[in-house]
Amino acid sequence: MSALVQPRLVNGPFGDPVLYLDFRFERRAILFDIGAFAPREILRVSHAFVSHAHMHHLSGLDRLLRLRLHTQGTLHLAGPRGFVDQIEHRLRSYTWNLVDDNSTDFRLQVAEFDGRTLRRACLRARDAFRRWDVDTVEARDGVILSEEGLSVAACLPDHGTPSAAFALRETQRINVWRSMLDEIGLPVGPWLNEAKAGLRRGCGDAHVLSVPGHGTISLGILRERTPRVSSGDAIAYVTDAADHEENRARIASLATGAQRLFLEAVYLSRDRSIAKATRHLPARAAGEIARRLKVRSATPFHHSPRYLETSEAPEREFRRAFAADEVVA
Repeated sequence: MSALVQPRLVNGPFGDPVLYLDFRFERRAILFDIGAFAPREILRVSHAFVSHAHMHHLSGLDRLLRLRLHTQGTLHLAGPRGFVDQIEHRLRSYTWNLVDDNSTDFRLQVAEFDGRTLRRACLRARDAFRRWDVDTVEARDGVILSEEGLSVAACLPDHGTPSAAFALRETQRINVWRSMLDEIGLPVGPWLNEAKAGLRRGCGDAHVLSVPGHGTISLGILRERTPRVSSGDAIAYVTDAADHEENRARIASLATGAQRLFLEAVYLSRDRSIAKATRHLPARAAGEIARRLKVRSATPFHHSPRYLETSEAPEREFRRAFAADEVVA
């Protein structure tokens, strides 16, 4: 991804899966799966996409809600089929007699993806998180979030239970070079987000931008001097998937064109019978998938704790397959 979107595997390759995507200058972050991390980072989260409701993929939900409960605005959650019911039941396990119309208007917008459509519901703190079904919309090409500048798509690999994998894509990358800004005496900062949005929308040169501490500047001057426009990058997150051809095809459809891939590599090939029984990817299979996708960067994770004493083994097997000229039989 660009320097403005920084992915971080929060708990390392052996910890609970959670990928934190930090949007610099936007005071915003997106999660793939939900784990525990610093409060200042939690408060940046606008969307969390959950692969499935096994505990180690969702263990940070309570902390996320606890810290966001008294903040204004909407937190968006999305997962596979059945996810709306699961979040509703989780919220019902708490007592909400201290929230009312005078409480902060914090809302949860929860969606579930069934492979074709996106079913959405809203739960408000002021309503004691009573569920209101909003709508069901078509998710064309698996796209479950579409914003100016980015989209998130999902697919549903076989894991023996509803489970999802995700890919975030920049619809268009606009780079603004610091050296060029220095030449015209402008700082980097959040104001650049408005500038980039104007460039994506095709606003005219006369469109005026406000630069804190520096007055205003026309978009035409900025367009002439600083931006470099290119096709956007993509980052894919794939966890909890059985190793068979149908799943490999689903992963390829989701992640083709991705520059960065975070892919589970749970077991060594010698334990492929366990991988098959639990419907997880062995490290070698994960490396083969990453190699065929021709990604620029591949990060294996979700290693089984059975390999803690030989902690380098899963990644070593993954890297050998990723770098191989031919798939090892």
